[in-house]
Amino acid sequence: MNIPTILGSVGTLIGLVRAVPQLVRLLRARGAFGVSVDTAATSSIVSLGWAAYGLLTGQTYVVLATGSSGLIFAIITVMALRYGRSVREFRVAPLWLVVLLVTGFTFGTDVLGIILALSALVSNIPQILVAYHEDNLHGLSLGTWLLSLSDGLVWGTYALLQHDVSIIASGAFQSTTSALIVARIIYQLSNKKTTDGELASE
Repeated sequence: MNIPTILGSVGTLIGLVRAVPQLVRLLRARGAFGVSVDTAATSSIVSLGWAAYGLLTGQTYVVLATGSSGLIFAIITVMALRYGRSVREFRVAPLWLVVLLVTGFTFGTDVLGIILALSALVSNIPQILVAYHEDNLHGLSLGTWLLSLSDGLVWGTYALLQHDVSIIASGAFQSTTSALIVARIIYQLSNKKTTDGELASE
């Protein structure tokens, strides 16, 4: 078993489970505080776009990992709306769906790969904005964003070995944006512990 195969297997496994902690968090918290429904919807669209790209370029690992996460992100979108987010928050998702469809049908896999590479950046920006503008992130899963960070690193390394520039760029964007979200969640958790400790000592 060669290194790309191992990385593809690990990436597929992460792709299968990375959105699950967020879904579980929503179901337990019964609230979508801090969750960007726009990012969830865009992530679903982008993941299914990557599945199509993987199918067209013969990369089975990409299809398996992104197809499954696309379905889970779709469920997260529905649950986030049910638990308090608004359809008025959809700004990127409808636009990016049109962009991916037009690109795929008009220009083929080469240009689609370029657009998909930008998608990790585009899809995660709404979540970064929500995480840094809302004080209550109780509904946001640290586990999902740690997995998302790992996902970017694994697929970025896989793509370097496979010489796939689109996936390299996507991995870089995924890692960077996920790291920003992880940092914000950890910062808020540490602040909450400090505040709770101060209240308990009073």
